[in-house]
Amino acid sequence: MESCSDKYKEIHLLHLTAAKFMDLKGTQLLLLFFAFLCSQVRKLNGDSIPGCMLIERNALLGFKAGLKDPTNRLSSWVGHDCCTWEGVACDNPTGHVVKLDLQNPHQFSDTGDLLLYNKWSLGGELRPSLLGLKHLNYLDLSMNNFGGVRIPEFVGSFRQLKYLNLSNAGLGGLIPHQLGNLSSLQYLDLVNELYFIDSVREFSIDNALWISHLSSLRYLNMTGVKFRDSAHWLQALNMLPSIAEVRLSDCDIKAIPVSLPHVNFTSLSVLDLSSNFINSTMPGWLFNISRLEHLDLRFNDIRGIIPPAIKNLASLNFLDLSGNQFLEGKIPGALWGLCKLQHLGLSRINISKNLHELDEVFTGCIKNSLETLHMWDTQLSGYLPDLLGDFRMLKSLDLSSNSISGSLPASIGRLAGLAELVSLDLSSNSLEGVMSEEHFANFTKLNFLGLSGNQLILNLTSDWIPPFQLQTLYISSCKLGPQFPAWLGTQENIHSLDSSGNGISCTLPDWFWRSFFQHIDYLDISSNGITGALPNFYSSTIQILDLSNNSFSAVIHPGIGKSMPHLKFLLLSANNLSGEIPLSFCQPDFWVLDLSKNHLLGELPNCWNHSSPITVMDFSSNSLSGSIPPSICQIPYLESLHLSNNNLSGELPLSLKSCVNLCTLDLGQNAFIGTIPTGIGESLLSLSILRLRSNKLVGNIPPNLSRLSALQILDLANNNLSGTIPSSFGNFTAMKVLRGTNGNISDYMNYNENLQVTMKGSDNEFSTFILLVIAMDLSGNNLSGKIPEELANLFGLVSLNLSGNHLTGEITKKISALRQLQSLDLSRNNLYGRIPSSMIALTFLSYLNLSYNNLSGKIPLGNQLQTFIDPSIYAGNPGLCGFPLAQKCKDDKTNQGPNAVGGDKQNDNAMDEEASEIERLYMSMGLGFAVGLWAVFGPLLFNRKWTEAYFRLIDQVYDMVYVTLAVTFNRFKEHNAAA
Repeated sequence: MESCSDKYKEIHLLHLTAAKFMDLKGTQLLLLFFAFLCSQVRKLNGDSIPGCMLIERNALLGFKAGLKDPTNRLSSWVGHDCCTWEGVACDNPTGHVVKLDLQNPHQFSDTGDLLLYNKWSLGGELRPSLLGLKHLNYLDLSMNNFGGVRIPEFVGSFRQLKYLNLSNAGLGGLIPHQLGNLSSLQYLDLVNELYFIDSVREFSIDNALWISHLSSLRYLNMTGVKFRDSAHWLQALNMLPSIAEVRLSDCDIKAIPVSLPHVNFTSLSVLDLSSNFINSTMPGWLFNISRLEHLDLRFNDIRGIIPPAIKNLASLNFLDLSGNQFLEGKIPGALWGLCKLQHLGLSRINISKNLHELDEVFTGCIKNSLETLHMWDTQLSGYLPDLLGDFRMLKSLDLSSNSISGSLPASIGRLAGLAELVSLDLSSNSLEGVMSEEHFANFTKLNFLGLSGNQLILNLTSDWIPPFQLQTLYISSCKLGPQFPAWLGTQENIHSLDSSGNGISCTLPDWFWRSFFQHIDYLDISSNGITGALPNFYSSTIQILDLSNNSFSAVIHPGIGKSMPHLKFLLLSANNLSGEIPLSFCQPDFWVLDLSKNHLLGELPNCWNHSSPITVMDFSSNSLSGSIPPSICQIPYLESLHLSNNNLSGELPLSLKSCVNLCTLDLGQNAFIGTIPTGIGESLLSLSILRLRSNKLVGNIPPNLSRLSALQILDLANNNLSGTIPSSFGNFTAMKVLRGTNGNISDYMNYNENLQVTMKGSDNEFSTFILLVIAMDLSGNNLSGKIPEELANLFGLVSLNLSGNHLTGEITKKISALRQLQSLDLSRNNLYGRIPSSMIALTFLSYLNLSYNNLSGKIPLGNQLQTFIDPSIYAGNPGLCGFPLAQKCKDDKTNQGPNAVGGDKQNDNAMDEEASEIERLYMSMGLGFAVGLWAVFGPLLFNRKWTEAYFRLIDQVYDMVYVTLAVTFNRFKEHNAAA
């Protein structure tokens, strides 16, 4: 059947001919005839309704039937005219469906709303009924969630497709090679970055040669697609003459050919290979791509120097080599001759360390084009050079996390070259001195200022009006107080402020809460001395609010959760807040809620539900009472629950087994009774920290706790637990790993989880370094029986405390396997026998307590044990003798001390073990000598020619030695006679 457009061509020819013989009215009649003919063609195609073909409408409805549409996004897909449906577009002349755009209208990003994204995502099946759209040239299903299904092979049948976007659509698995049939395709986006969503699977590609068949392709983005070894991706791309933009970030690419036989990238302008594992030098073929404008090689393992040939890339306007820690040497002078370069990233690479070494290369035409210079975490030292003022176009300068020292010269505010500066980040350096208004005089366009982590004093007068309008200000640890800076009130556009640790010790002014707070989305004024009552906050924008470690007082307003609808992080710890926890905190947007170290009363709210996204809940160190409400474990994403140091009571609820995502459970220092629920070991398989110390728990320790393979801190101390220590406790997988490589502890953005760990005889609060702590504390209970030898399998243990129980038996010699132990406390038990000499192998040990047992014999010396000079370590063991105790061993004839040698033979097992080692050494030497001797002389016994050659050699050597000695002896005699 001919299409309407085909008829139009015929009609148009007739119209040109007829126009010579017809007047205007005739022409109009001919056009009416054309319209009538088109309608007849469409009827023959099965659809008499303008704007939609019947077969294509049915194809769309069949496709919709397989979809899950929770928000009814496709509610407009009714009626006859499919060209008016949501996401559908038709070609005007022909009426064919040419475009299907079902992209999620609520895309998720770092600042996006995950709940909203999930709510609006399409899912279900991708049915082949879509093949009825034979004229489709545009297909977009991005930012949905199809549950990890593979890309259907039938997608390769849309031969007219020019645009295909399946990015972050919840698809996964091996990408079908049938996509190589799309010879008309110009744009292909298969980005897969939403790994944190449970149902999303990785994309992978085993052989990329099918890409070489996409002869029309200009744009390719496969960020997050995992390339398997030998995927031939470079060879495939090098066969595409029209390819202009290639983005292969985070693709697990491990190698890149250093050379190519022929470089065919005649149109390539953008190449992104960042965040891979490329471990070669910079490939030479790169410098033959003359049109290359954007080159991103960040965060690889590229090694060697930056080649001087980089000067060949004269069109470059973006170059980023950051994060390649094996790049070394100096920055080549050729780099500064790239006259079009606008962005230069050289962060975290091993280049020149002193800023003044860069003076000779901060020249050339680059200073007239460069807009972004990032050199953070590059171990730069020295002072800021004045030559920065030569960069007249510079907009963003990031020199943070270096060792830049000295004070900022006041002249920096007058440098004409910094007049265009929009972003300045000097955070985490060693800068000091006073900064005044003069430093900021010329920064009229500045909107980002980072000075945190320095020792600067901001001496700015109260009536100062800055020349800039900041959006972001990070000045933590700088001296600013005691008054809150009045000039902040002039910053009407600020949305992120970190003013923590500034020495502010006043009540915040009214304008701060009334106007400034209204439009901010990140506020950290923690670790100051700010006083006053906590106001009734209101902000429609705030997402992160940190007021911790201040002196705020009064009760928390009951409507606080509703007055900040987008709040995700609320940190109010270590203040003087009182009253009850408002029920409004059960509102559904909190991610992290920290109210610890206050004076809160009452019971825990029992209003949580499945819609709450809370991940961290910390109500520790208050005066809360009652029991744990069952609704807490209805929170689906809860990973960290801190309720320690309160007045909570009752039995540990069975509902705890529903908190299946918990990594940290801290219920210590309360009044809980009953037994430890066995459900903890059956259901909470992600637990890294279990802290139940200082309660009133009874009964045996459930052996199935050993199933918690991620557990690295187990603290059951100071309860009334009885029975034996389960031998299965030697099976804790994470405790067998050296120094806490487990990554399940909560660490979200600007929030670090805090935990109190008792070790080395005192309470210690850990935050950033909690991952390094592997500890077991069962002290202060009624445990009996022997210490299981299986505990010696926990090679990663840093602290072991079994004190204050009724344990019996000897200390196992296998304890020497715990080489990471820093703290060991076995005091106040009924242990007997000798202290095993193998304990001298515990070279990290800095705290030891074996007091009040029935140990006997000589105290072994050596390594760390020699440094323990406090006799109280061994007190209450009448049978012990030797240093550091005053009681000498009976047959010890030498002075006792840390350098003593000899002593009681029965107690000196270490020397016996050493003698045995020496005997084994001598035996092995003898055996080795015999084997070596046979290896030399054995062949001589069986090979006559070798034997004759060997003895001829011996005769020659003998003659040479004899002659040499005879001559030397005669000369010696003649010399003596002459004397």
